[in-house]
Amino acid sequence: MRVAVNTRLLIENELEGIGRFSYEILKELCNKNPNIEFDFIFDRPFSKKFLFNKNITGHILSPQTRHPFLWYYWFEIKLPKLLKQIKPDVFLSLDGFISTSINLKQISVIHDINFEHYPQNLPFFHRKFYQFFFPKYSKKAKTIITVSNYSKEDIIKTYGIQKEKIHVIYNGVGNSFFPMNEQEKIEIKKIFSSGLDYFIFIGSIHKRKNISNLLKGFDLYKEKTKSKTKLLIVGKKRWWSKEMNKTYHENNFKNDILFTGYLQEKMLPKVLGSAKGLCFPSLFEGFGLPIVEAMKCGVPVITSNTTSMPEICGESGIKVNPNNVNEISNAIKKIDEDPKLREKLIKLGLKRAKIFNWQIASEKLLEILKN
Repeated sequence: MRVAVNTRLLIENELEGIGRFSYEILKELCNKNPNIEFDFIFDRPFSKKFLFNKNITGHILSPQTRHPFLWYYWFEIKLPKLLKQIKPDVFLSLDGFISTSINLKQISVIHDINFEHYPQNLPFFHRKFYQFFFPKYSKKAKTIITVSNYSKEDIIKTYGIQKEKIHVIYNGVGNSFFPMNEQEKIEIKKIFSSGLDYFIFIGSIHKRKNISNLLKGFDLYKEKTKSKTKLLIVGKKRWWSKEMNKTYHENNFKNDILFTGYLQEKMLPKVLGSAKGLCFPSLFEGFGLPIVEAMKCGVPVITSNTTSMPEICGESGIKVNPNNVNEISNAIKKIDEDPKLREKLIKLGLKRAKIFNWQIASEKLLEILKN
């Protein structure tokens, strides 16, 4: 079997969300199946570390696709020409984008369709592209994969797709995530928070991540408790908005809000594992990978009671209304002040994290490819 793969989001030092999913599931799939030929298609020069095995050929297909006009050109004009040369049995796209210009069997991995529910959070041309093409991609694809039962039902309801066409494959969580010992936590806190305890947010700094309400909730928690605990925001300020900026500058405790930017792969598990709790009150998630990464690190979770997050979190965290700043504040306060609650959530989280496994995910993907 020969499989061509859209690997545009395998970008060194920028593996967030879909990029992380792509990296982990492809590494497992390629290493365990040396008899399958893979063609990885990048839109820029790539790191050799992404060619996980000898059964992978890397291709650079320019231009870099960072605008809707270039998305169209890349997928509808450039990609079909390359696929005619490669002649794969199937085209696998891990970010949902496929080509409407080819008759090849295509698998589209649609992580979520948040743009249908929060279109105002995206630039004009981005949301128009998504809203025009993703219904077409959903119908054109031979098979759709998504990452939660919530997203499956959302795609069925929104696009009228038959449920038999959609398969759910949960994200896994890597072996680099595990509980830290107390001495390691002390060393990490010396580096990132002047030796003080901290809560952590991990993800792209985007409107749907609900950063403004998180900052307000943290401010209220600090006002109530006078705690010295800090808040680490981990992720690139790619979508930093005027609203977030205003909320941050109006925060009475902004000196206790620390921005780390993007963290290297080796450092992220250490920083997450040293946190007192994960604050992830996102407005919309197809999965919410930081939730399971925190659980596997033995870190209590605060997340939203909306979309896929209750499904992923189960009973292993505190679920809040992401639009209610008081609920966010109270959840932080509970985890900060109640050691018995922390211990309970840690135990539940470590147990639940075991169901999120990249080997299981890759085996499910292999079965879909064979079928």
